[in-house]
Amino acid sequence: ALVVLRMAYLLPHLNSGWEVDQAILNEEDRVVVIRFGRDNDSTCMVQDEILMAVAEKVKNFAVIYLVDLDQVPDFKNDV
Repeated sequence: ALVVLRMAYLLPHLNSGWEVDQAILNEEDRVVVIRFGRDNDSTCMVQDEILMAVAEKVKNFAVIYLVDLDQVPDFKNDV
């Protein structure tokens, strides 16, 4: 799990709602992929590992970002 945890830090993080908006608005040529979740969540760790594995392969047509909901609560949907 420690290896997977490190994977999240190899992908760029968006640290505010404003950064998320800017990432979407400023990218004209590629699909913006954003993983909303928690860096320390085991399911997110698996997703991060997969995203990291494909990041290089899709870099010409997609850009991948991570948003940790504990750091950026703007997107939390607590019910």
